[in-house]
Amino acid sequence: MPQETLGYVKLEWTCPKCGVRNPGTEKSCTGCGAPQPQEVKFEQTEGQQVSQDESLKKVAEAGPDIHCGFCGTRNPAGAAVCSQCGADLKEGTRREAGKVIGAYQASPVKQVACPNCGTLNPETSLRCAQCGASMSRAPQTPAAPVPAKPAARPNWLIYALLAVVLICLCAGGAFLLSRSMAREDLTGVVQNVSWQTSVAVQELGPVQRQAWQDQIPSGAQIGLCEDQVRSVQDAEPASEEYNKICGTPYTVDTGSGVGKVVQDCQFEVLAPYCEYTIQEWRVVDQVVETGNNFSPIYAQPQLASNQRLGEQTISYGIIFQTDQGQYHYSVNSLDAFQQYQPDSRWILTLNGFNQIVGLEPDR
Repeated sequence: MPQETLGYVKLEWTCPKCGVRNPGTEKSCTGCGAPQPQEVKFEQTEGQQVSQDESLKKVAEAGPDIHCGFCGTRNPAGAAVCSQCGADLKEGTRREAGKVIGAYQASPVKQVACPNCGTLNPETSLRCAQCGASMSRAPQTPAAPVPAKPAARPNWLIYALLAVVLICLCAGGAFLLSRSMAREDLTGVVQNVSWQTSVAVQELGPVQRQAWQDQIPSGAQIGLCEDQVRSVQDAEPASEEYNKICGTPYTVDTGSGVGKVVQDCQFEVLAPYCEYTIQEWRVVDQVVETGNNFSPIYAQPQLASNQRLGEQTISYGIIFQTDQGQYHYSVNSLDAFQQYQPDSRWILTLNGFNQIVGLEPDR
């Protein structure tokens, strides 16, 4: 999904030693002078307006800063040697970049009391407007280790129930397989044969349908149309009508102390979706004929001027009489059907479900 850049915001970081809040671009703490450790993350300031300032953009696009591999000092992205100790920054470590800091919301700035004099200052202030003291936060301290929970004991009852269910499923599958593979031969006599034919009657008439305008058949009468979303794509359409749909803006850490505010956008391509009326053949009746001989026929219904014959179907059935009762069997062709003459004897092969799976003449 493509990203759209809305602008840039200044980030900040909190000194873990003295708690002073520092602008993101400051490499060392403005309170105690300690360099920003590599593990200290940048944060976004609530209520800060997104900016199109070219200087911020330049810093953000320069890439993440580099921490010296010898003294830990944070250096700009383009630096070759450490500004503190002169070491080659090829041995340094670049700050993490590309991580989402959080959703961007330009909400009203809260007022917070100065920890030194109590004067209310905007939350974005780094120093008090009254006394100049740092609007610091509490120093960051490592979180106390959470005691490990004792390992949960396995619930043997659940395991036992699962095992029983699995055994039942396996047994059921084996039973069905064995039944389908079981075979039994019976002698059957053809007691009766039957056929059934069906002829569809179609009628030409108006039918209302819906489709995209460019898919409507020629000759159709187009009715009401309205624009609907036909597809969603990442690239902006060149000519079609579209809606631009964007998600909630969010801030991405560039590793430089400047955050890039972006949002993910897609384009809903619109097209007219229409009702239309067209003349179509549709089935209005089924005319059926049945018989108990080997000469099936199809009905010849009387047709109106706007009617025609449609699909024709036929089915053949045989009834065998055995010592264990009657069995029904069907075939698909007239040639096969005509083999089963009345009173002829056949060997019926049955599966475990008492279904005929094979036939051969009883010679």
